[in-house]
Amino acid sequence: MSAARKLLYPFSLLYGGVTALRNELYDRGIFSSNTFDLPVIAVGNLSVGGTGKSPMVEYLVTLLKNKKQVATLSRGYKRSTSGFHLLTGKEAAAEVGDEPLQFKMKFPEVLVAVDEDRSHGIRELLKQNPKPEVIILDDAFQHRKVKAGFYILLTPFENLYSDDLVLPAGNLREPKWGAKRADVIIVTKCPERLSSSERERIENDLKLEEDQELFFSRIAYSEKVYGGSESFSVEDLKNRKFTLVTGIANPKPLIAYLQNKGLNFEHLKFPDHHNFSVSELKELRSREMILTTEKDYMRLKNDISKERLFYLPIATEFLERKDVFGQLIKEFK
Repeated sequence: MSAARKLLYPFSLLYGGVTALRNELYDRGIFSSNTFDLPVIAVGNLSVGGTGKSPMVEYLVTLLKNKKQVATLSRGYKRSTSGFHLLTGKEAAAEVGDEPLQFKMKFPEVLVAVDEDRSHGIRELLKQNPKPEVIILDDAFQHRKVKAGFYILLTPFENLYSDDLVLPAGNLREPKWGAKRADVIIVTKCPERLSSSERERIENDLKLEEDQELFFSRIAYSEKVYGGSESFSVEDLKNRKFTLVTGIANPKPLIAYLQNKGLNFEHLKFPDHHNFSVSELKELRSREMILTTEKDYMRLKNDISKERLFYLPIATEFLERKDVFGQLIKEFK
């Protein structure tokens, strides 16, 4: 443990104790949770930072949308508004959050809503016509006021919750034993090839409950980049001068992917869910071409000309047993 972590560790014990007590009060029914008479799937994590929640929500939507009326509900992180809002797709990312706007733009037929109070948000969604038949809660593993029927917990390959500490010495929002609430645990952002011995080691480290299922997934990058005016192959970027702009928790995998393609670029890194200032936008407008992530594109598309701004989509891809995962989701009622 580093010196900084040692100094912060007593505060982690305090924070972990408070969150553990809160969870115990919910588990014992002293604090009440709301349940709803339809399937509710919660996607979340124990740690702060990017674990791949957005592509997992999109994977679930793709899995279900042709069979059921699907809705997604997010809090709308860093949005300028509050309360319930049902997206039309015409909003600015600052109003509703970049990830919900991304969901709505990609799946216009799906009900996409934001509400910091998930119970209220679900009740409002149930007033809609058509009414949702299944609701996916984005980033809701710690939102105990709603009791979902199915919990999906994500943990990134390079920073498993089993190897981490509670805030502020580590990155965990609650002690690692909170993972026992999950029905499914998915190790995300794995390398494309993962040996059976490495999978077995991870399974042992995570100490799964008997009724929990473990899956391994990776981030699959699109072979094409998209913009408001055109789309073209990633390979064509070799012939273009561009700047990579990221406002995500961990841009390293994206940088590695582009470098492995033999691309040369300047990288401008911003904090996760960054709201770009007037001076920053002025600087970006001076760039010949900008490549960014899909959620960053949602925040930049109204401020950078469509001829200069492009994004690279990503998707969740299971290393194995995707049919088993799909069956678990489709059979959940």
